[in-house]
Amino acid sequence: MLQAIKTGVDNWFRLTPTDSLYDRTLLWLYVGLMMIGLIVVGSASIPISIRLYNEPFHFAIRDAGYIVMALCIFAFFIQQPIRKWEKYNVALFFISLILLIAVLFVGKEINGAKRWIPLGIMNFQASELAKLAIICYFASFYVRRYEIIRTEHWSFIRPFAVVALFIIILTAQSDLGSIFILFSITFSMLFIMGAKWQQFIALCVVAVAGFVGYVYSSEYRMKRVTAYLDPFADVYGDGFQLANSQMAFGQGEILGRGLGNSVQKLEYLPEAHTDFIMAVIGEEFGLVGILFIIFMLTCLLIRTIKISRESLQMEERFKGYFAFGIAVWIFLQGVINLGVASGLLPTKGLTFPFVSYGGSSLILLSIAMAILVRIDHENRLERIGYTRVKKN
Repeated sequence: MLQAIKTGVDNWFRLTPTDSLYDRTLLWLYVGLMMIGLIVVGSASIPISIRLYNEPFHFAIRDAGYIVMALCIFAFFIQQPIRKWEKYNVALFFISLILLIAVLFVGKEINGAKRWIPLGIMNFQASELAKLAIICYFASFYVRRYEIIRTEHWSFIRPFAVVALFIIILTAQSDLGSIFILFSITFSMLFIMGAKWQQFIALCVVAVAGFVGYVYSSEYRMKRVTAYLDPFADVYGDGFQLANSQMAFGQGEILGRGLGNSVQKLEYLPEAHTDFIMAVIGEEFGLVGILFIIFMLTCLLIRTIKISRESLQMEERFKGYFAFGIAVWIFLQGVINLGVASGLLPTKGLTFPFVSYGGSSLILLSIAMAILVRIDHENRLERIGYTRVKKN
């Protein structure tokens, strides 16, 4: 009995065996990042929790609740066959579109941005669902129009029109980060399926022109760009957030000040437990802590790309495109968040995947992880399970 238990524990903590029916490594990376997030959110949110609720761990307790909710949702969606996502991709598309429009009428405004639908226990950010819906829709669309998109020069017009509709609505919500991610997902999924190079040039021209026009159309957005170029030029004004974020990284140096010892989180750094959680990690755990989280996220992305490649090799194009789109989503969200916190990119309201405080992001990314594990599970069954059953 003891030997059996020991063997079972050893198997769980070992890198995924080739005969396993799911990717254990992917699962541990997902859970590990959430646990790190819970610890850091608990540390980063203490000052604001005390000021707003007179309770030091208010946001940590809520984050723990979101994690439990996310794990329950993960357990539900991991049971759903991928064919259901392919079957109902259009329905998911329209649901996300309706919710984005609803935000404009019933949305809750936070820090000058109207992006959330109040649901009592949490504020739901519809743009997070839109990212998953766009990936699912285009994964199916590119399968159905595979030959046309690869051969016709203007076949990208319909995908561009679809994502442009979402971009127009998100523009009204001032959500530049989500706009960039949705456009990049569409662009990247076209690339992986082998679309013509002329299409990429056309999309690049449109993207650059659109970005320049978007920035110049608003004095507020222009100030964000100028503050990014030199945050210390107006350290108590437009550059306040970026300047304090960079100071947090600088004070952390190599090994950091230690858990709970951040100075910038003492309400010098706005959004310390959400958009700028990486700055607090940099201050408390130093460069080593930042590199460790980057390493974990990179391993997760490598496993995701591996699942996508294996699906395409098995001629399961929908699964392959779906997994690749999720990889692009997680990669961009991580890179943009870290880039903003470190001062490499202009400020955008995006959370760091699995680590930042935020129920909508955590739940939707958990659904994405359930999809990835399910795709890998079905691929493994096809290789080592169903094949043998069919032969017998």
